[in-house]
Amino acid sequence: MVELARPRVLVVEDEESIRQGLLDVLVFHGYEPEGQERGDDGLRTALDGDFALVLLDLMLPGMNGFDVCEKLREAKPKQPILILTARGSEEDVLRGFRSGGDDYVTKPFSIAELMARVESLLRRSGVTREEAPERPFRFGSWQVDPAELRADDGDQTLTLTRRDADLLALFARDAGRIVSRRRLLREIWGYENPDRIETRSVDMHIAKLRKLLGSNLLETVRGEGYRFSG
Repeated sequence: MVELARPRVLVVEDEESIRQGLLDVLVFHGYEPEGQERGDDGLRTALDGDFALVLLDLMLPGMNGFDVCEKLREAKPKQPILILTARGSEEDVLRGFRSGGDDYVTKPFSIAELMARVESLLRRSGVTREEAPERPFRFGSWQVDPAELRADDGDQTLTLTRRDADLLALFARDAGRIVSRRRLLREIWGYENPDRIETRSVDMHIAKLRKLLGSNLLETVRGEGYRFSG
């Protein structure tokens, strides 16, 4: 019998007990993890290797997680990155997203929550998305190319994450209609039971996109969700 290759996951975390715990959990759930303590070593490993996912702490020796994330995203635009942070402030989370993070988990986190985020990111970055070609579309004044993870408005070009592109595509398809947080968690984040998930990832990601593309494009409908008015 041929053994299937296990997805490789890089864990960049300076606290040894947390790093080892994450490695053990990932092995138990069928992944092939590798750990690094320093930010500069983690970046070098991520650039040299082929990882399905990078779990990245923000407060690291050698190079902080924000810089690691930014440099890694620049070199590998499609690399899924899950940020691990003890910082819970909105500005830190937004900075993590602006640096290129796809999602975040705030310490302390449960194993169930962590694995839900890991599996969701891996589903969203799976090879099945290549079965259907992704066509460029308009989002306000922006021309978005989801296959290249890029947005242009004539004056500037932005590099998008996979989740950025998926969110913009969903809002563009449903222009003028309200999109609920529950639907976003289910269709974009991949959670099967979004009502049981306590997370501000949606709100933080919308805030990031507003800052990137213009605050007037995505409207908050209080108590219901968000709407693209373009």
